[in-house]
Amino acid sequence: MRSLKKDVAEKIKNADKPVKASAKKRTESKMTASKRRGTGISWLYLSPSLAGVLLFFVLPFFVVVFYSLVDNPINMEFVFFENFVRVFKNAAFQQAAGNTLKFSLVAVPLAVILSLLLAMMLEYKIPLKSQFRTFFLSPMMVPIASVVLIWQVLFHYNGLSNEILGLFGVAKIDFLKSSYAQVVIIILFLWKNLGYNMILFMAALSSIPKDLLEVAVLESAKPFQIFWYIKLRYLSSTILFVTIMSLINSFKVFREIYLLTGNYPYDTIYMMQHFMNNAFGQLDYQRLSAAAIMMSAVMVVLIGILFLAENHFGKDVEG
Repeated sequence: MRSLKKDVAEKIKNADKPVKASAKKRTESKMTASKRRGTGISWLYLSPSLAGVLLFFVLPFFVVVFYSLVDNPINMEFVFFENFVRVFKNAAFQQAAGNTLKFSLVAVPLAVILSLLLAMMLEYKIPLKSQFRTFFLSPMMVPIASVVLIWQVLFHYNGLSNEILGLFGVAKIDFLKSSYAQVVIIILFLWKNLGYNMILFMAALSSIPKDLLEVAVLESAKPFQIFWYIKLRYLSSTILFVTIMSLINSFKVFREIYLLTGNYPYDTIYMMQHFMNNAFGQLDYQRLSAAAIMMSAVMVVLIGILFLAENHFGKDVEG
C-alpha cells in the first residue's frame, strides 16, 4: 500500500515538473521581451542625442582628417602626410606652437596650485572670507568684452599700470607689444579661472572624511603630512579634472588675445588659435586641418599622462 502511495505521489510530482518548467519559460520569455522593449525605448530616447553627436562631432572629425590628407577640396588627390610636414616646417606654426606650449606650461600649473591654496585657505576662519570668495568668483559673471576693456585700461600704454609705475620714475611700457605681453595674458587667464577651480577644490576638500583627519591629528601628524598623505590622495581626481579643464581653457585664450590685439599680435602671444584662424581666413583647409589634428594628438597624449598619474596617486583611495 505504501509502495502504491509512493508511486502515485512521484507520478503527481513528475507531472507537475513540465507545468512548472513551462511556467518558468513563459516568465523568462516575458522578462526577456520586457527587457528588449525597455532597451528599444532607451535607444529611441537616445537617438536624437546620438544623431546630434554623429552629425556635429564625429562626421566633422572625419572631414578634418580627410582634408588633412588631400591636396585641396576640389582635386581631392591624396598626399597623405605632406600637409603635416608642410605645416610642421612652417615658421608661423613653430612660433605659435612654442608660444602655446610655454603659456600652458606656466599658466596651467599656476591655475591648479593657486586655486588649491586659495581653497585650503578658505577652510579656515579668516576675516572678510565671504568678500574674498566673491572677488575670485566675480570674473565668472563678467562678460568677456568687459574683461578685455578692464585689461586695456590697466595695461594700455597710457593705462593705469604705467601711471603707477610713473610715480616711481619707471618709463612707460607698452605691455601688449613687449616681452611682458604673455605675462599680462597669464594674469588674465588666472583671474578668469581661479574662482571656478577654487570652488571645485573647496567641494573636494569638504568631502574628505573628517574622522580620518582627526585620527591623523591625534597621531601627532604635521600639517604637511596630513596634506601630502591624506588630502592630496583624496584630491587626486579633482586635481586631474581641474588640470584638464585648465589645459583646455589655456588653448581657448585666443578669444581674449584676439579682442586685445587682433589677428597678428606681438610675437610672444601669437598662439596656435591665431595660426588656425588665419589659415581659415585664407581658406587653407589643408593647413588648418593638419594643425588641428597635431594639436589634438598632443592634447590626447597630455591627458593620457594625467590619467596615468591620477591612477598612480589615487589608486589606494579608490581601493
